[in-house]
Amino acid sequence: MKEITREDHRRFLESYDYVIIGNFRIPLGRHKINKFFPSSFALESTTVWSFPERGDWATHYGDYRGNWSPYIPRNLILRYTDKGELVLDQMVGSGTTLVECKLLQRRGIGVDINPNAVMVTRNRLDFDYKSPGNEEPEIRTYVGDARNLDLIYDESIDLIATHPPYMDAISYSGGYIEGDLSNIHDVDKFVREMRKVAEESFRVLKPGKHCAILIGDVRRHKHFVLITPRVLQVFLDVGFILREDIIKLQWNMKSTREKWKGEHDFLLIAHEHLYVFRKPGKWEDLSELKGSVKWW
Repeated sequence: MKEITREDHRRFLESYDYVIIGNFRIPLGRHKINKFFPSSFALESTTVWSFPERGDWATHYGDYRGNWSPYIPRNLILRYTDKGELVLDQMVGSGTTLVECKLLQRRGIGVDINPNAVMVTRNRLDFDYKSPGNEEPEIRTYVGDARNLDLIYDESIDLIATHPPYMDAISYSGGYIEGDLSNIHDVDKFVREMRKVAEESFRVLKPGKHCAILIGDVRRHKHFVLITPRVLQVFLDVGFILREDIIKLQWNMKSTREKWKGEHDFLLIAHEHLYVFRKPGKWEDLSELKGSVKWW
């Protein structure tokens, strides 16, 4: 892991006003913010989440393909953490999770294997906001690999909230960054690498705390490719307990529309799974939770 600081970002802006993510140009620069919070918000109370309007407050622009709606980390942060606690997003992308940390007075760590993504994150964090009576929380960003979080101490994180790629459904580095999970086409290899992510997640998370992963499936040769149940299994296999399986409905399915134009004899995938895992407490008796843990 290599830290990218606010000063690194500002030096970067002296030479560049955009980065390339995949084949898309993402502008960098100053922000004109109209509002810091959603116009209306209530914590989700069921296991089906749907956000037809993805959210456009603060620096949530929606121009980074495949990033999650800010309503998702907002719900997770408010439900599973208190002010001042430490949130990790180890596949941080455009920084949606960390922007919510800043607005909600949580400390944050963001990691991404793509240096351009980290610059987008730092740019999205580059705005002034401090709630009355609260200091601005410390937020750190790193170029690094979710499978090797070597600068994060054991059992130091209060919440993990992250959104991995769905294999190579969207290639964020165009094949140019070694180890990028979004370059993997083979489902068996992807699951093996996601196990390493699960192991590191388990290591850095405090006992009793939560790890939330938004993951989806893909379609190939007109058939459904199972990613989500296999990712669920590797997280259970390393020791996590399944707390929630939330169905998140998809609304702006650009990749799906582009790939499957016209008539087709199958159903378009329009949902993802948001798995919320809990790390067992030290010496916790799991006998009453045998239906929520590894069963094989």
